[in-house]
Amino acid sequence: MNEPKRFTLSFRAALVVYLAIGVLFGIALTMSEALSWYRIQEMFRFQSMHMYGIIGSAVATAALGLAVLKRAGLRSLEGSEISVPPKVLGRGTRYWAGGILFGLGWGLVGACPGPLAALVGFGHTIILVPFVAALSGTWLYGRLRSSLPH
Repeated sequence: MNEPKRFTLSFRAALVVYLAIGVLFGIALTMSEALSWYRIQEMFRFQSMHMYGIIGSAVATAALGLAVLKRAGLRSLEGSEISVPPKVLGRGTRYWAGGILFGLGWGLVGACPGPLAALVGFGHTIILVPFVAALSGTWLYGRLRSSLPH
């Protein structure tokens, strides 16, 4: 049986591709004003629909993209089927505490984790503090994940 040829990238080539995608993402965030602290504050104060439109269009684009990928029967670079596992909704302290921490951080910093690198690249060096904090928190979670309740 003929197995379809798979497209593979070397590690360095993949890094270049990911870097290029990240740069394009940063440009898109900048052009849409999603990096603007004022736009984020407007959203949290329900004074403008601008950020809600950006978030809504991102969700719609992701949903459409996943539907097209599934309908076309495309597979991941490793050859596995592309699927989204069903979300198991839970309840308890970790959900509301995590949501409060995330929301407070977003509101205080004026940026969610996504555009932090773009803000640093844009020249807002004060954002290095939350950027390093986000990286540190991610690293710490990775180290402690096996001992945390899930």
